Parts: sequence; structure tokens; C-alpha cells
Amino acid sequence: MGLAVAPRSLRSVAGRNSIDEKLDGNSGKAVSAVAGLIAVASFSGNAQAQQSNLPPVTVDAPVERPRPAASKPTPEQVRARNALRRAAQRQQAQQAAPVSQDAAGAADRDPYADPAAPYKVDHVQASGKFPEPLLNTPKTITVLSKEVLEDKNATTLKEIGRSTAGVTLGSGEGGNAFGDRFFIRGFDARNDVFIDGIRDPAVSIRENFFTEQIEILRGPASSYAGRGTAGGAINIVTKQAGDVNFKRMDTEFGTDMTKRVTLDVNQVIDPTFSVRTGGLFQDANVAGRNYVTDNRWGTFVSTKYTPTTDLKITTNYVHTDLSGYPDFGVPYYKQGNVPVTSAGIPRGNWYGFLNRDFQTARQDFGTGTIEYRVNEAITLSSKVRGGHSLLNYIGTLPQNPITTSLNPLLWTTTASAQSRYQNVDVWANQNEATFKLDTGGVKHTAVFGVEYSNENISIDRYAGLASELAGSAFTSNGAVSGVNLYSPQYTYLPFGTPSLVGNPTRYGVNTNSVYVMDTANWQDTIIVNGGVRYDGYNMSSSTNSNYLKLNADLVNYNVGVVYKPMSIGSIYAAYATSANPFGSELDATGTDYGGVPANTAILLGPERNKAAELGTKWELADRHLLVSAALFQTTKDNARETNAAGLLTSNAAYRIQGIDIEAEGKITDRWSIFGGLVLMQSKVTQSNIASNIGLQLANVAHQSFSMLTKYKFDGGWELGGQAVYRSKVYGGTFAANTGNELPSYWRFDAFVEKKIDANWTMKFYAQNLTNKLYYDTLYRSAVPFVAVAPGRAFYLVTTAKF
Repeated sequence: MGLAVAPRSLRSVAGRNSIDEKLDGNSGKAVSAVAGLIAVASFSGNAQAQQSNLPPVTVDAPVERPRPAASKPTPEQVRARNALRRAAQRQQAQQAAPVSQDAAGAADRDPYADPAAPYKVDHVQASGKFPEPLLNTPKTITVLSKEVLEDKNATTLKEIGRSTAGVTLGSGEGGNAFGDRFFIRGFDARNDVFIDGIRDPAVSIRENFFTEQIEILRGPASSYAGRGTAGGAINIVTKQAGDVNFKRMDTEFGTDMTKRVTLDVNQVIDPTFSVRTGGLFQDANVAGRNYVTDNRWGTFVSTKYTPTTDLKITTNYVHTDLSGYPDFGVPYYKQGNVPVTSAGIPRGNWYGFLNRDFQTARQDFGTGTIEYRVNEAITLSSKVRGGHSLLNYIGTLPQNPITTSLNPLLWTTTASAQSRYQNVDVWANQNEATFKLDTGGVKHTAVFGVEYSNENISIDRYAGLASELAGSAFTSNGAVSGVNLYSPQYTYLPFGTPSLVGNPTRYGVNTNSVYVMDTANWQDTIIVNGGVRYDGYNMSSSTNSNYLKLNADLVNYNVGVVYKPMSIGSIYAAYATSANPFGSELDATGTDYGGVPANTAILLGPERNKAAELGTKWELADRHLLVSAALFQTTKDNARETNAAGLLTSNAAYRIQGIDIEAEGKITDRWSIFGGLVLMQSKVTQSNIASNIGLQLANVAHQSFSMLTKYKFDGGWELGGQAVYRSKVYGGTFAANTGNELPSYWRFDAFVEKKIDANWTMKFYAQNLTNKLYYDTLYRSAVPFVAVAPGRAFYLVTTAKF
């Protein structure tokens, strides 16, 4: 008689039961019973096969005996069993996935990007509002993945604006803050910056060390994002804790005295809990500019807790601290219609005061999110954000140059004081319910959301700037006249300690919002996306002696239709609206530039924006290259302007139309590209000032191009570069003032990267390779000045991944 061998299926059952019984705390009797049955069955089968003459054996079926109460698993044992099962599922998923040769670096890649083509992003962060891939989304959205940010060497949000087609940088006119100010498709978006889908109001200066990717939504987006967003919105996606352990450190040294270190570490504490943390240190100057410094430090920490497969709790906290000597640029030479540095003045000249000028930008914000999957069709989420930021500076504006002499050595300027002490506090709560259902073959993803936000801004200034200057009598505003433009002579003047005026302008904004959105997909051939949003905008403005309150009810909507003739392509048409309520530019203290002084007698209605877009998107090169093209038109009605009598009115109208062409991803397995071309036309269609009608808009680069590309060679080598073009930008307030303009320019960057082994990489990066003299912004006033962009610099970046 042979050995009794259980069939494989029964052996696997026995093995699973053994594990479960051990976790349940049982004594193993059930396993013994199953083993006995297997042995008897095998014995009987073998006996029949050998035709034995032994008398038949009758085996009574086992009688199930009641389990003692103690055998019921405890809650701790259930949690342990669930945790082991989730860990096994994750291990199986990791084993099933293709293993990259760059396993050490794969863990910290952008989770939204195509793993095989990191320049190409497939989804944006707001999966409920944008459930379809970008290919199927009826809207132009430019997404800069983590790898794009690295290859651009873009460590600030400002550098993204400087190097992205269709985005123009702005200055701080009219009492507005100097910091991150962007124009998207020709419209001001300085208060349309979001972090993980929640508005980050008022102007600040933003670092990228905690950033996973940056999403630029083009065209009106009030149904997605709320008030404003006439030209679009910018969403910063932060780094989140993940399920794979990794460690990463980047060090950077540059010819502009840059010394920069960043750390990024993710640790899985147990199968249900993981932590990700990072830090930044930077000490740097600015290439091509004297005295200007750019020092930064910061940290972030993110956690993820998944006690069950249906519940996820995440937290995120970020702190950044940026400081240094501010740079407000050089005067504008009106006679030559160029900045003075294009007319013989050295490009590095700085007209500030080392013993007075400073700049500090700090941000702290924390976010907690709970996401619960009720079932396969319903998901609930709630997000809470608390944030505080400080923008604090005293700077020097070089204005009113005297350039009557033909000899630039004799030119002078007035160094005027500019200051700000701005605090911003934000509390926000965003709640969403996402429903997925099928109706007659149409798959729906519907989102119902309720949002509340409280924003408080306090804007003060420094007083007594004239009295701070030791021993000299200058103008009452702290301006120093007679500064030599060619060789500034007052850089080291002594100053006293500055003090605040103590009468800040305070803005308080409470917004209550409700929105509904639905994306209907019929057989992946016709996709319809639409939504409507209500915002109850309640604002107060006050000083020590004045108080003002205003309200606005805003209803906006969007609709888009996508037709997919092939699985790799789409054609779409979309229409959307947005609204800018009076006073929504929360960094402004004057009505001319979007603010609402507490003593104003003028209250105007919201500006209304409408946009139409017709476009197409295609995934080429084995679906690793996304190419898109769109025709668009945006109009603004009820627009605000100052009439000939100096009164602010809302009778103007503008129009911007153009074409937007973009490509991102891989052309071949070795060649990657990311960039676009934007061509626009703008026009004032209605104005109280007849001479303005027909003019182009100010602060818009009507033609812009950018292209980042790299090629991989054998042996771990990569060669890449970036080309950026901007057409000239006209100055002016609302309509264009063709008397002042920034010249057009081309800028080129380049890099070569070597992968030393699986853990170490080195990159040599050249910024502004030709040392092109170009300008970021034009301060639009009667005495304009311009900000000089950084000059040529070389950087060595070392990356370690484990």
C-alpha cells in the first residue's frame, strides 16, 4: 500500500486553513480533521485501485462540534490578519509589475506620469473633477511632471512662469505685492494659485522642493476652482507618503554661488502606515546681478494611514522660508524705448541699500484628508487646510531716471523705497461625494461638492524710511535722488531700524460654495463633461478707522464634448465661464488693480469671463507622446478701467484669441520632449476712452514658445536642453501703452547627465547658455522700471537614490 497523498487542491485548502486557524487562535483541530479525511480518502482510493480483498471500512462523517467562545478572533487578531493580507496583495502587485533597471529611483517618481515616459502625465490630481485621462479631457491642461521640473532645474514657481509658453510674469504695480504674479492666456492669475486643489490666496514666493507636479489649467475655470480664473489656474501638487521605502538626496553647486541640498525619504512603518519627509537648504546669489541673494530652507512631512482597504487618512505639512536681498531691477530708458541696461548701463547694477533692504517670504500650511469608499460606486472625501504666510520686505525701486546727457556715465536715478508686511491666514474645508454608475451603457462619474473657506489678509507698510537714513535730508518717502546709474554710490549707507505704520489694510473673505459635475462616457467614443458651481463671496475691508463690506453671488458653469474617432485620439469642443468679484485680488490696496480700500465710495459688480475652445489630442509613439492643439477665445465683459476723469468704472471689454499647440512624452525610447507654442491676438473691444478701443492688452507676450528635450545614449548618458522664446511685451495699465515695451528674446539652457550606477547620478546644467540679457517684468507706471532675468550660470547636481 502506498503513501496517502492528498490532491493539490485539498493541500492548498489545508494550508490556507492552517494560516487562518493560527491567526484565529484555534488549536489546529480543524486541520487535523481535514488531514484525517484526506488520509482516509487516499487510503480508500488506493485500495480500490489495487482491488484489495480487505473488508470495506465504513467511516462515519465527522460531527461538527461547537467551538468554544474563546476561538472567536479578537479585534487585534482581525486587524493583524487584514494587514497581512494587504501586505501579501502589495507584494503580489510588485512582483507582477515589470522590474525597472532603475529600481532605486522608480520609487520616488511622479505617480500621475506615464512610467515609461515621465515627461507625459496621464491624469491630474483632481480625479473626481477630471476622472478621464488628459487625452479625454475637453480642456487644455499643461502638466509639468517631477522629471520635467528636474530637467528644467526649476526650483521656484517663478521659473515655471518664465519658461512655459502662454504664461507671462507680472510686476507689483498699484500697491500690489512683489512676488509670484502670472498672466495665463493674457489674464491676471496672481490669486489663482492652488495647492492640492485649495486656493493659496495673495501673492507669495513659492519653492518647488515639496512639489510632485504643477498643473496649469488654461481658460476660465470657475466651475472647477471658484472665483477668478479668467485665464486659468495653477495647481501645485505636493509630495505624498507612499508604499515603497526610498531615500533620495540632491546636492547642487553653481557658479552663482549656489549651494543647495534637498532630502526626500519615504518609510513604510507597517502595512497600514507610511511617512514621507524631506528638507531643503539653499545659500545662493543670482547670476548676473550684484549683491542679490536667494537663501532658502524648508521641510515637509506627509503621512498615510489605511486601517482598511476602504479607508485612507492622509496628512501633509509644509514649511518654507525664503530670504535675501530683493531685486527690483533697473530703470527704463524712455528716450531709447529700452531698459537702461540695453543702452550701456552694466547689467549687474543693483540700486538698493545693503543696510536697509531685505526680503522674507515664509509659508506654513497643513492638510488633512479622509477618503472613505462606501462601496464600488460611492466614495466620500473630506479635506481640511490651515495655512499662514508672511511676505515681508523693504526694497528699492529705481525710478525717474535723468538721461538727458548722451553719456551714460552721467545718468542718474531716484532710488525709491517700497515696503510691505503682509500676513495671510487661510482655513478651508472641502467635502466631495463621488458617484460611479452605469445608465444604459453610459458610465458616469459624478461629483457633488461643498466647500467653505475663510481668508484673512493684513497688509501694512514700514514708516519713517526717510528718518532711518543717518545724517541726510532726502524726500519724505525715503527716496534717494541723484544715484549714479552707471556706478551706484550709496549702496553702503547706514540706516536705522524700520518700524511699521501700524494701520494695516485688512481683508476678510468668507466663501461658501456648492458644485456638481458629471463626466459621462459612452463606450469610450463620446464623452460629455459638464458642471455648475455657486460661490457665495462675502468680503470685508477695514483699517483702523474705516470699514466696508460687500457680497457677490457667483454662478458659473462649463460643458465639453469629446469625440474619439480612434482609441488614441480625441476631438473636443468646450465652453466655460468665470467671474472676478470686486476686490478679489487680495494683495492689492487700490481699486485700479483689484483691491477694495476700506474708504472707497465705489462698489462695482463682478467681471464676467467667457471662453470657447475647439481642440484635438492624440497619443502617438505607442501612446507615450501626447500631442494637442486648440483654438481658443476668451472675452471679459464688465471689465474695470479708469476713465478720463480718473474714476474707476466697469464698462470696458476685452478679447483674446489664439492657438495653443503642445507635445509631451517620448518620440522614441530614447528621445523625450516637453513644450508648446502659443500664438495670441488681444484687443480692447469696449472702453470709456475712445483711443483705447482696438489696442492690444498690456503685459501679454502674444507669441511664446518653449521646448525641453533630451536624448538617452548608451552607457547611462543623457543630453538635453531647453529653448524659450517670448515676443515683446507692451506696458500699460489696462490697454497697451506702446510707448514702453520689453524686447523679445530667445533663451537657451542645456544639460548633460550621467548615470554612474543604479544609485548615483550626476548632471551638469547650463542656465542661459548664451548669457542673453532679457527681462522678466515691466513695472507699468509713469516712471517704469524692469526686472532683469538671471544671467549665465553653471550647476553641478548630484543625486543619490536608495
